Amino acid sequence: MPLYTIHIGIDDTDSLEKSCTTYLASLIVQFLLEDGAIFLDYPNLIRLNPNVPWKTRGNGAVALRVMVNDPEFTFQKILKIVDENSEIESSNPGIVLLKTTQIPSRIKMFGELALYQIVKKRQALQLINEYNGEYEEFGDGRGIIGALAAIGNTLDGDHTFEFLAYRSIKERSRDRGVDSNSVIFMSRETYPRTFNNYDFEVNRVLITPRGPDPVLFGIRGEDPKIVLKAASLIKVSQPIERYMIFRTNQGTNSHLTHKLDLSRLKPYTSGYVIGYVSQLPIIGQGGHVYFKIKNEVGEAWCAVYEPTSRLRKIASLLIVNDLIEVGGGVRRKYAYHPHIINVEYIRVIKLAAKIIYENPTCNKCGKRMVSEGKEKGYSCPYCGFKDKMARKIPKEIPRSLKLGLYLPPAHSQRHLTKPFQRFGLEKNGFTYHLIKDWFGLMNKPFNFINGSFNTSIPLLDIKNT
Repeated sequence: MPLYTIHIGIDDTDSLEKSCTTYLASLIVQFLLEDGAIFLDYPNLIRLNPNVPWKTRGNGAVALRVMVNDPEFTFQKILKIVDENSEIESSNPGIVLLKTTQIPSRIKMFGELALYQIVKKRQALQLINEYNGEYEEFGDGRGIIGALAAIGNTLDGDHTFEFLAYRSIKERSRDRGVDSNSVIFMSRETYPRTFNNYDFEVNRVLITPRGPDPVLFGIRGEDPKIVLKAASLIKVSQPIERYMIFRTNQGTNSHLTHKLDLSRLKPYTSGYVIGYVSQLPIIGQGGHVYFKIKNEVGEAWCAVYEPTSRLRKIASLLIVNDLIEVGGGVRRKYAYHPHIINVEYIRVIKLAAKIIYENPTCNKCGKRMVSEGKEKGYSCPYCGFKDKMARKIPKEIPRSLKLGLYLPPAHSQRHLTKPFQRFGLEKNGFTYHLIKDWFGLMNKPFNFINGSFNTSIPLLDIKNT
């Protein structure tokens, strides 16, 4: 039988108690492997515009790229898996099937736009119909947008990988039992090839979600082998039901590549802007820092919120005429405040001179003089010397702020934020190669022996598990 290349997009299947989009994707992957599908790529986990107000958690969608014998049979089986494992009452799943070897450029553009702005469901449906795709929607079908955007985001440029371990339904009401010391050890052993595992500033584990969802832990890194190795170093008391490695845009700043236009900011848009500080920072209610940035086309308020910790401190050190770049999302305009850029990073490009003006010193005794009044000169309170022509003297004050990039601490970073250690590790394109153990069913804790998984634990032999 001939093989057909298909791309399956899945989004908005999240529910707090029962499922999440990546877990549902792992169920679909299990079916596809059992059915003999050939995977052309790791499952793609695409984080879309994080400033969309109706997003679910990390606003992640999944794309699966495979070769199958019967696309229609495959699609119907996937729809059944979604229907049986999603809570339609609290989510709006969308599933898209596209039969093509090459993703059309217009769908790629749609996927790119979804990283930094609002895209409409009607746009997605128009493209699906234009390229003879198929789709199914549940609820209001908002997930159609993310599903098509995931298909369009083929991760041709920079990308990372994430190992996600899942727990069974019966375990989801209790603590995950991930040992923090093992996370610290893993983070140090695999640095800089993994990132955002542990925040050493606040002593907080970052690989575990907080809610009662299926994800037990997740480890992000530069390649599949390193995240698999890192996962084996984690001590966890709960059994692992299954795991899967994703290729993803996490840690790439892919949502901040769009240049914001200060003359017409659009709400919920993500991007960056370069300009001069035009108003001194002020500290508002709750400790948030606000300042204005201006360039040749416009001016806008920027906000750096209290949870961003050191980034807020950096913002407070800015002065008028500092040349900076800020990245972030545009907050909606309300009657009581204009559009505001919620800042995710600050790059200081050029520092303005900080000048203070001091009273002149006495020509006779060298003491500091005092003003006699406007345009009346200065007099010395010590020796009585007067100088009607004296004026204040400008003095440049050294700046504690330095040039460079500033980010919030790891626990305040978005999924998409590129951490410091990734600069210089960016990738360009993807060569097809799936490691042997990229997916596994386990139902027991990891058993790591002599640098590889214990062969007694079935990983890909799904039918016999």
